[in-house]
Formats: sequence, structure tokens, C-alpha cells
Amino acid sequence: MNKIRLVLKGVSEIVGDDNLGLLILTDIAQTRQLSIICDKQMEYQFGLRMSKAPVANIMLPEVMAQVISRQTTLNIEMQIYDIVDGQYQASLVNNDTLQTVPIRASDAILFSFVSHCPLYIEERLMMRQSVPYSTNSPGMVIPVNSISNSMLQSALKKAIQEENYELASHLHEEMQRRKKRGAVFNEESQKS
Repeated sequence: MNKIRLVLKGVSEIVGDDNLGLLILTDIAQTRQLSIICDKQMEYQFGLRMSKAPVANIMLPEVMAQVISRQTTLNIEMQIYDIVDGQYQASLVNNDTLQTVPIRASDAILFSFVSHCPLYIEERLMMRQSVPYSTNSPGMVIPVNSISNSMLQSALKKAIQEENYELASHLHEEMQRRKKRGAVFNEESQKS
């Protein structure tokens, strides 16, 4: 797998949705930017670490990072390798045994941030999902395929209410792609 190393650039709120946050990542050279949606609790967790709150030193990710670094020789990394129905797919990878353990993408980013273990994304996925990075950008682009089904439905409803039919059409097409992919998956599951 060709991969690109990612670094966390910041955490932001999503305007209009108090329940979600946005994790902003770039490649090492800071030429491309990737935005990953997270829940409010995860946004809060990153806020604790970025503000250097003392309580963070005794929280589970920090404690596990200390145990791993002091008591093992594990050679691990986090990998984001796909996106399915608006959810990035990630794994913790043991580089010595090549064993992988699935992990929520936002948790992979958090653990990478606190433990300093490398965070990578599959190169083609990065090129498909990212945009050029600009330090002074007034907003952020979030690819439609990286939002959840419920967010997609809410965005479609809002686009129709605002009579933005071009956006509504684009959102509807994404919903249809997901339904079709789900139907194909169900057919394949029944054949097995």
C-alpha cells in the first residue's frame, strides 16, 4: 500500500451542527488537507489535549501510550485505508507481525496525536478525498462521500428548502450510490 503520512493541524466546529466537529489533517509537506468529521465528545477530547489540561495525562490514550512505549517493543502505526457510507475506515497496524485491529478513525487520530505513533492514509484515498491546503482559507471543503447518511439526508432537505437544486441533485446521487452499493452487498451476502 502506498501511503501518505498525516499530521493533525487542528480541530474545528461544524457551523450549524452542535453535535459534530471536524478534524483537520495535512500531509507532512502541508500541500493537501483532509477533513474528517468527529462527534462532539471527540472534539472535546482533542480540546483537552490541545489546551494541555493536566487531567489528560492520566486518561486512557495517554496511559496506553506510556505502557506501549515503556513496556513493549511494539512497532505500531495507524492507517486510514477506505471510506464506506461516510465513515473513514482505519486500523492499528503492528508493523512487525502485520496484524491489524480495526479502530474508529477519530480514535486512531487521537491515539496518534497523544502517542506520536505515525498516522498514514492510503495514497489514492488521500488524493480523492483531500483538497489543496491553504493556511488562510475561510472555510473547509468536506467531500460528500465523507458525511454520514443522516447528515446527507439533512443536507438534502436543507438544499431543497433553500432551492439549491444543483446541490440537492448531487446529494441525491450520493444517496442513490449508497443504496445501490448496499443492495449489491446484501445480494452478495445472501449468495454466500
